[in-house]
Order: sequence, then structure tokens, then C-alpha cells
Amino acid sequence: MKLSPRSLALALAAPLLALLVALVVTSLVLAVAGDPVGTVWTELLRRPSPRLVAKILNGAIVYYLAAVALAVGFRMNLFNIGVEGQYRVAVFAAAVFGAQGFLPGWANITATTLVAMAVGAAWASIGAYLKVKRGVSEVISSIMLNAVATGLVAFLLTRTRDSSADAGSNVANTTPLPQDSWVPGLALVPGSSTKVYGLLALALLVGLAYWIVLGRTRFGFDLRASGLSESAAVASGVDARRMVVRTLLLSGACAGLIGLPLLFGQDHAYGTNFQAGIGFAGIGIALLGRNHPIGMAVAALLWAYLDQQGNGLQIKAGVSPELVNIIQGVIVLAVVIAYEIVRRLSARLEQSAVARDLGEASGSSTSGTPAPGSRTGSAGGATSATTTSGARA
Repeated sequence: MKLSPRSLALALAAPLLALLVALVVTSLVLAVAGDPVGTVWTELLRRPSPRLVAKILNGAIVYYLAAVALAVGFRMNLFNIGVEGQYRVAVFAAAVFGAQGFLPGWANITATTLVAMAVGAAWASIGAYLKVKRGVSEVISSIMLNAVATGLVAFLLTRTRDSSADAGSNVANTTPLPQDSWVPGLALVPGSSTKVYGLLALALLVGLAYWIVLGRTRFGFDLRASGLSESAAVASGVDARRMVVRTLLLSGACAGLIGLPLLFGQDHAYGTNFQAGIGFAGIGIALLGRNHPIGMAVAALLWAYLDQQGNGLQIKAGVSPELVNIIQGVIVLAVVIAYEIVRRLSARLEQSAVARDLGEASGSSTSGTPAPGSRTGSAGGATSATTTSGARA
């Protein structure tokens, strides 16, 4: 499909408008609170050091996997808000399984990855069953399952805690993975001792698979068609109930991958200090990226950039780093409004273009058709002349 300059401008208008709204609203909040607006934005927009660049890339990898897990459901108008719980249960199970070292090296990494995907899909299947069999909204069930998952993992962690850890520590961890199951980092940022997660390749592979499966396969077509119109999809032979189950299982399997870069590349165990809130951040990133693989990558980089740049706000600007949460929250709200404005503007422009084309076609048809009496009169004159000449002959 050819991408016109107008369609490209409309595609970029919504996220840019959302960022502008976030900038204005955050500045107003700072001004009302009496905080230095200029100092805050100078700190947030300053050029990050090489070490921060590496951390931004690492954060973006994890956020991107979360966004893809959400986007799979969004494409079918399913709100799998339970990604947070699915990723927690999955990474805990993966940490426990991988620590056993049943297989050596990369074989253990592969098997642990499959375990994480299977557990994530299994936890998502609870919400899928409730929706298909009992008519329970996936939003309600998945939010409740988040709380269940958090409590369940906390309970199981007390049963699988590493006994070799320091007795005086308040942090509980599972048994660490064998060293041959650690994924080495990549030295992609010059001048930085911090390496980028080796599972960057996994994020790229997931993004490619997302683009191919949802955009180039029959399954992806059925998924998107069911999201646009369930009745039309059913009329074309798609089993809507089965598609709901498959979509939520796929979303849960993707959610199972979220914690693996942290598990294999940083912590090497699951503990009480494992990063939380990733699943909820994926909602805003998927919305900001419009469920597009490249758009979500840009949004994930923005989210990770704000996280890292906001760490120095309290020291250098005297502002709480929670300000970053305000900016991210405003972006989520603004992007929904901005997309609706752009959608209405695009529809109005298309209607105007269609009306203009119809008007030009109607005018061209009218100007190219002779008057009704002229052709008849000409023909009648020719007949009369022929008759007269014949009579004279």
C-alpha cells in the first residue's frame, strides 16, 4: 500500500500531540507546585551518558516485550490487563526450573524459555475460560488474577527461597541459575561498562514474528477481523470463541517472555526485588506505538528514557522522581484523546475528498454530454435535407 505524505503526517500527529499535551500539563503541575520548570526539563532532556544509554536500551527491551503481549490482545479488542500477573508467574516458574540445571548451557536456556511461555499461556487461559464459558469480562478477571498471581508467587517464594543466601537479608531469592545458563551481554554502547542484554535478539525476533503472524497470515487476518466485527467474522466462518482463547493464550505466552532478559542477563534468579509494574507500563507503550512493531519500539525507548533520566530529578532539580510517573500517565491519557481527534480529522478529510471526486466526475459527465435537442435537431435536419434532395432528383 502506498504511503502518502498526508497519511504519514496523520500517523505522526497523534503521538506528537500526546507528547505536546504531556509537556504542557506537566509544566503546569510544576508551576502550581512551585518547582523549577526549566531546570526539570533541562535535566530530563539532557544528553544521557553512555552508561545511561545502555540502561535505556535494556529497559526498552523489557518494555517492548510487554507492549507486544498487550498488543496481541488489543488487535482483537481484548484487554489482557493480566499481563503483569502472567509475567510474574511465568518468570518465577522459569527461575525455579532453570535453577535445577536439568540441561546444559543453551539447551537449558531454551527449555526455560519454553517453560516461561507455557506457564504464561496457562495463567492467561483462566481468563480465557471465564470469558468464553461464563461471559466474564477479561478486564475484570485479569485484574483480579494479577492480585492472585502476586500473592501466589510471594507464597511459593518462601518455599523455594535460596537457603545459601545471607540470613540477615530482607530480600528473598530463588536458587540462582547455573553460570552456563547466563546469557552474556552485548557491548553495543561505546564508552559504557554496562552491557546490553543478550536477549535483545529475542525482542527483535518477537517483533518480527508479531509483524508476520498478525499481518501476513490467515490467523492474523481472522484475529483482526474478529476485533473489527465479530458478527462479520462469524459470517465468514471464523469461530469467535476459539479465536478469543487462542488470542489470550498467545498474549499470555508473550507475557511469559517479559522477565527473561532480567532473569538471564541481570538477576539470574527471581526475588522480592524483581522489577514490578512492567505489564502495566506495556499498556501505555502499546497505545503510544499504535500496536505497530516499530511504533512500540520507539515508545519503549521513550518510556525507558524517561525512567533513567528521571532518576536525577531529586538531586539536581529538587523534584521527586515520581514526576516521571505523572508524565507517563498524562501521555497515556493524551494519546487516547489525540488518536480520537486524528481519527475524526482523517475521516472528515476522506469524506471531503470523496465528495470532491464525485463532484468532479459529475461535472465531467455533464459537460461531455450534448444537449438533448441538439443531436435530435441535427439528425432531423440531415433527414430533411436528404428527403428534399431525393424529391428534386
